[in-house]
Amino acid sequence: MPESTPRTTLVTTKSALREHRAAMDGTVAAVLTMGSLHAGHLALVERARELADHVILTDFVNPLQFGPGEDYEAYPRDLEADLALVDGLVDLVFAPGVEEMYPVMPPTVSVSAGRAGTVLEGAARPGHFDGVVTVVAKLLRLTDPHLSVFGRKDAQQLAIIQRLVADLDLPVRIEPVEIQREETGLARSSRNAYLSAAGKEQALALSRTIAAALAAAPSLSGIQDALEAARERAEIDWDYALALDPATLEPAGPDHRGEVLVVLAGRVEGTRLLDAAVAVTTAP
Repeated sequence: MPESTPRTTLVTTKSALREHRAAMDGTVAAVLTMGSLHAGHLALVERARELADHVILTDFVNPLQFGPGEDYEAYPRDLEADLALVDGLVDLVFAPGVEEMYPVMPPTVSVSAGRAGTVLEGAARPGHFDGVVTVVAKLLRLTDPHLSVFGRKDAQQLAIIQRLVADLDLPVRIEPVEIQREETGLARSSRNAYLSAAGKEQALALSRTIAAALAAAPSLSGIQDALEAARERAEIDWDYALALDPATLEPAGPDHRGEVLVVLAGRVEGTRLLDAAVAVTTAP
C-alpha cells in the first residue's frame, strides 16, 4: 500500500510548540502568517519545503501591528480553512491566542523598527512596524528555524525584518520569495477579498505601473518618469509610487546604480493595496 500523506499537527501553546520543535531532525523553515491563507501563502510554503526538511507555519493575528482606526476585530480569521489548505504541506501549525503570545498586554518590553519603520507604510500606520518586528522576533525565537520565508510584496516589511535579523544577530536566514499574482496581474493579498469585481479591475493600475517601471529599466530616470506618470493619471488613490535605495529605503538619488526597489501603495474602495518590484539600474 502507498504511504499516506503525513498530516499536519496543530498546537496552540508555546510549550507544545517547543516540544514538537525539539523532536525535529534536520533543517527547519518557518512561514509566519496572520492566517486567512491564500495561494500566495502556499507559494511561501512551497519554497520553504524546497529549502528545509521541516516546515512550521504560524497563524496569528498580531494586535500590536494594528493602529487606531484599523479594525483588528474585523480582520478575517478562519483557522479551520487555513488548516485544510496546508494539511500535509507543513509539519506543524502554531496558532496561539493573544494571551499565549502576550501574557501582559501591551507587553512591557517590545522591539523598535527604528526610523525605517516610520516612513512609507510606517508614516501611514504609526507603530505598525514596531508591532511587526516584536512579533517576528518572538516567533523566530519560538520556532527556532534555520530559515524563514517572506514575500517581496511587502517590500518595506522584508527590508526591516532583514535588518532585525542582522542587527540583533538572530541565527536565521531570511529567504525572499517573489510576488504571487492572480491571472490578471494583481498581486495576491488577503486584502483583495475586500474588493468588488470593479475594484479588482481598478486595482490593476498597480501591476501596470510595476510593468511600466520595469520596462523603463535600466534607466533610473525612466523608472522615475513611469512612476510620476502613474501618479498623474490618478487611476487609484495613490499614497506613493517611488524608486528607493533598498539599503536605506530612501529615494534613489541621481548617482544611484544597481538594484532599485520600486514600491507602490494606494487605496481602492477604501482598501490599502501594495505592490513592489526590484529593478536594476545602470544609467541615470
